[in-house]
Amino acid sequence: MPSRAPTAVIDIGSNSVRLVVYEGSPRAPSIAFNEKVLAGLGVGLAKTGELSRESEDRALSALRRFRLLVDAMEVKDPRVLATAAVRDARNGQAFLDEVRALGFRPRVLSGEEEGMLAGMGVLSGIPEAEGIVGDLGGGSLELASVGGGEVGKAISLPLGVLRVGTPDARTEKKVRGALAEALAASRLGKKGRGRPLYLVGGSWRALARLDIISTNYPLPITHAYRMAPDRPAELRKLIANLDRAEARSLRMLTATRIPTLPAAKMILSALVAELAPSDLIVSSFGIREGFLYQGLSKRERARDPLIEATRAAGHGLSRFGEHGDVLDAWIAPIFDDDPAASRIRLAACLLADVAWQAHPDFRAERGVEMALHGNWVGVDACERVMIAQALFSNFGGGRSFPDLAVAALCPPKALERAALWGLAMRLGQRLSGGLAGPLETSRLGREGNDILLTLPKRARDLYGETVDRRLVKLATSFGCGAGIRTS
Repeated sequence: MPSRAPTAVIDIGSNSVRLVVYEGSPRAPSIAFNEKVLAGLGVGLAKTGELSRESEDRALSALRRFRLLVDAMEVKDPRVLATAAVRDARNGQAFLDEVRALGFRPRVLSGEEEGMLAGMGVLSGIPEAEGIVGDLGGGSLELASVGGGEVGKAISLPLGVLRVGTPDARTEKKVRGALAEALAASRLGKKGRGRPLYLVGGSWRALARLDIISTNYPLPITHAYRMAPDRPAELRKLIANLDRAEARSLRMLTATRIPTLPAAKMILSALVAELAPSDLIVSSFGIREGFLYQGLSKRERARDPLIEATRAAGHGLSRFGEHGDVLDAWIAPIFDDDPAASRIRLAACLLADVAWQAHPDFRAERGVEMALHGNWVGVDACERVMIAQALFSNFGGGRSFPDLAVAALCPPKALERAALWGLAMRLGQRLSGGLAGPLETSRLGREGNDILLTLPKRARDLYGETVDRRLVKLATSFGCGAGIRTS
């Protein structure tokens, strides 16, 4: 499995300075460390044209800490990206000189580069993305077209949440006008009309979290979360009443993001009015992940991020070495899954041994937790639930998903199919003891109305009472008989 040494990306944005350290598979990097400091470099920039000394000091203090951390983590050549605030400030270069004095090599992104990297980030996490990417930061809004695995035209507008200020009718009209002009000149308006709009940036993710709270959506994961295009209008009243909401109901919102919500909602409403998108889809991947994705070869980009991530997780948490690919190949003959379902089945098999360290009474719950709340990309809500159902059944939880509200995110037939995957996985795990060898020398198949297990003569004694019970349960769930033979 391809892996690499830790990689660090430091993003000097208009609102925050953030360090993210990645490790693991280049195609599906896992986050080993993530920290942000709200330096507010873009605060007041529209009026003064300069970064304030106070915000520079906060940013440099964070960067000094980050320098020590990346050195201690033995990260070679941390990448430092600066965006709109540093790019537009008259004293931006002087600030960068202070950053260089810390041993960093900052790269100032142009607006077009920022939009392109945001598009790359969306493609990294949602490979099938087709539409317009909108990356909203503190100082700017980047728009880019994506489709066919490529990023097309990218533009940048000075419409960040800090720059536009407090929304009012005059500001809203100005934003609408700037968007209409830019979308027409770039032809992105024509390309994006009626297609999905992918939302990148902390302020828009906060809007999605508010939508999750207000609709009692049962899966609190923002990546790939979908909102209808009319939702920004519905959120206006909720934003206005945030100061009267119970703190417990706002657990998914950070206090520092709440002040940016009115501007974020106004900009999103204006963009929706101009593009008339089919859906609003949130992406947790942005310019940092896009920067990493851009550096991959075509072969590496073509890898499936869900499969890469679940394989890495399975490898790290299995008992005797990850064997999910072998388990998937072993159970596949009794299913007639199409390619999309087969992909989710493989992801579940790759995670089939991840809960063995938990107490037996809680393994099923551990599997559900990992499937639903794992940091997976390239997967939607229903697919998460299918993986969770498969693992729940695999770890002995049965065929009925434990949370009815979460189960409702997936069609009953899909959940039933996933439960059967889990029962087949459970049989394979018991037969093999969690090892690949017994699966490679045996076969599971269907003949007529029977589920048949075929074992080599030398391994006939692997078929014990527990294996028999699990084979019978699997066959009965299919409405079939069970049989065993040797070869």
